[in-house]
Amino acid sequence: MIDRIVSRLPSRLALRPAASREAPIVPPGNVAGRALLTVIAIMTFLASLTVGAVTLVSDTAAQWQSQIAREVTVQIRPDEGLDMAGALRNVQMIALGTRGVLSADVMDDAATSRLLEPWLGEGLDLDELPVPRLVVIAIDEDSPPDFAALGKAIRDAVPQASLDDHRAWVSRLVSMAHATVLTGIAILALVLVATVLTVVFATRGAMTGNRHIIEVLHFVGARGSFIAAEFQRHFLKLGLMGALTGGAVALLVFYLFGRWTAANQATPEADQISALFGSFAIGWTGYGGVLALIVLIGVLTAVTSRITVIRQLAAIDMLSPVEA
Repeated sequence: MIDRIVSRLPSRLALRPAASREAPIVPPGNVAGRALLTVIAIMTFLASLTVGAVTLVSDTAAQWQSQIAREVTVQIRPDEGLDMAGALRNVQMIALGTRGVLSADVMDDAATSRLLEPWLGEGLDLDELPVPRLVVIAIDEDSPPDFAALGKAIRDAVPQASLDDHRAWVSRLVSMAHATVLTGIAILALVLVATVLTVVFATRGAMTGNRHIIEVLHFVGARGSFIAAEFQRHFLKLGLMGALTGGAVALLVFYLFGRWTAANQATPEADQISALFGSFAIGWTGYGGVLALIVLIGVLTAVTSRITVIRQLAAIDMLSPVEA
């Protein structure tokens, strides 16, 4: 049986002097290899986008949480007979006299009009509209005030006033960040599983295409670790090349999007993106995550290929007595 297999060997694996360099078992430039490289690049691109998006949303949520935690607002609802200017001064004085408050600023008519302009248009006369007025209070994050006592003091002085410490928003932001991270981890896990399965099928296909060579090497005494190492080196190279390509394209997408946002800050679209995600920069954490992902996919590709080869060789050993 071995003689028949040896006769089918290609000329590139003919017996040579021991000192000569042997040709690789797996052809380096076959169609299956190029297809696998493309698939790995696409998988890495999607995974890198996931890592970058999770990092971006997580960092942005942390910034929102920090900004919200530094400020509280007091809303004064207009009421018949209420001296709005006097009420605003009273709230401001009470806030400034509270320990843990850094400043208390009344939002003037111009700022209030800008807030309402997208809904009510320009040229608003706030004296003719029942528009609530706001007092923005900056607090000391290291030593915040007693919000319950502050709210009670403000309500006692101005019954139409209410203190908003943004706890509901903070809770929603934290929940959103956690949900985003969990979703990103799930997507990343699915992409890695799909990559592993792709490598398994590609390795089996490569072994099938070179089965006669592998069987000869295996039956004449070549260790399974030697054959597995050949496949491992081949697929490690493919995995790293594909992962580098996909990761580089993903980083380029984030970079170009950030540049576009910075160059179009005056447009409504860019303003909305900046309000949600800041400068749309994933930072060093995102870049480090993408680089770690590239290495992980390369190593995962090589290890998956090695395990697949060893298992296939074990199956050949089980079938060889029957075939003989």
